[in-house]
Amino acid sequence: MVAAHHPPAVAATLATWHRMIESRDLGELPALLHPDAIFRSPMAFTPYESAAAVNLVLTTVIGVFEDFRYHRELIGVDGLDAMLEFSARVGDKQLKGIDLIRFDTDGRIKDFEVMIRPLSGLQALGDEMGRRIGPMLAAFKSLSAP
Repeated sequence: MVAAHHPPAVAATLATWHRMIESRDLGELPALLHPDAIFRSPMAFTPYESAAAVNLVLTTVIGVFEDFRYHRELIGVDGLDAMLEFSARVGDKQLKGIDLIRFDTDGRIKDFEVMIRPLSGLQALGDEMGRRIGPMLAAFKSLSAP
């Protein structure tokens, strides 16, 4: 079996992503997002659709998470998927999670899905995100609703 690897454009995007996470500055994120990017929240069934929504969520959450760090990265068979395992804290609640990221062949992020456990950590994150950007996120959901 051949080990999966990312195409060069995806590898470059991931390197930029990791650099931004380390510096806690997601200023370069808009350039990495596909215009029709989708964010799949651990708190909501319906995804948020648009690069602007993905940018809003990710730039906000980096300010909510404390002690954030990645532990492992797994690559999908075609090299266009990455699963990044992380840990973080929101207030006094510890959490673990994964970022499931799908890229296009140009290395732009098309789909960003987050899964988090335990429930207490997810609730703390949801409460703080709602407090910071709840009304703005609701507007993005209504744009994508049928």
